[in-house]
Amino acid sequence: MDNKIKNSIIFVTGGAGFIGSYVIEELLTHEPKKIVILDNFIRGSHENMKNFKDHPAIKLVEGDIRNSEVLEQCVEGSDFVFHMAALRINACAASPQEGFEVMLQATFNLANLCVKHKVKKVIYSSTASVYGLAQHFPTPETDNPYNNQTFYGGAKVWGEQLFRSYKFMYGLDYIALRYFNVYGPNMDTDGKYTEVMIKWLDCVRDNKQPAIFGDGTDSMDFVHVKDVAHANVLALLSDVSDEAFNVGDRVETNLKQMLDTLLHVNHSKQEPIYKEANSINPVSRRLADISKAGKLLGYKPTISLEQGLKGLSEWYFEKQKQTHKI
Repeated sequence: MDNKIKNSIIFVTGGAGFIGSYVIEELLTHEPKKIVILDNFIRGSHENMKNFKDHPAIKLVEGDIRNSEVLEQCVEGSDFVFHMAALRINACAASPQEGFEVMLQATFNLANLCVKHKVKKVIYSSTASVYGLAQHFPTPETDNPYNNQTFYGGAKVWGEQLFRSYKFMYGLDYIALRYFNVYGPNMDTDGKYTEVMIKWLDCVRDNKQPAIFGDGTDSMDFVHVKDVAHANVLALLSDVSDEAFNVGDRVETNLKQMLDTLLHVNHSKQEPIYKEANSINPVSRRLADISKAGKLLGYKPTISLEQGLKGLSEWYFEKQKQTHKI
């Protein structure tokens, strides 16, 4: 596989975010000429960038992807683009207007600028939310998106279709990556499933009983952020175009199993308490079929849930210590 990254100029939207910052760390090992980061720091943080913010190849632009002039300045001269900037799923639900501006309008503007400035390839961050409650488990990329009920999932489907149509109309190469349940150090602490992890870690810290809402059988496919970052780099390095790929771990873990693992890695003897579910989860199960990504990209997850939760715990407790020192 050729090193397309060496001496290239790469533009990353949302590069100060959770996943984006890990992608940039891995990109830097391939010696790019320059990485331009555009971030408004609503979700991203300077803390996420601490390992590379002073790297000579990094150019940080603090701004919003809704600003078309700033967006064009970043795209112009870039060889490759990673489009990772997005609102959270709950933020799209709270403000569909803002969801439209960020998830659809800005993505449309970006795609047009990529065509205008002859970008060689776009890596688009999509999501397993496009499936809603999937038809098959493990879920292949061929499952339809009609069970999605969220603005966020709908916007990501539209983004995939936009890039697909631009490949057909203008020859713009792209790959879409459908992330499953991404976790790891620096993750958002107020997402739907990440919030559960954080509450349980607080219980471990305070030696309190963790709560499971419902019967604990809701399941997810947890994939470590470093594996997701590696999938992004593989997507750029590959000669594949006009494809969508699941990025998961291909291990189904229910809430009870995840809590057991979290307690185990933290040597906690606490027993969970079960409480009545306070909402109906329309997506009670996730499990990725990652065979396509394995075959065409060479993607293979390397970090087990036990390893990942150990690292997550260490990061979170260290963060708590630093916060309480201030």
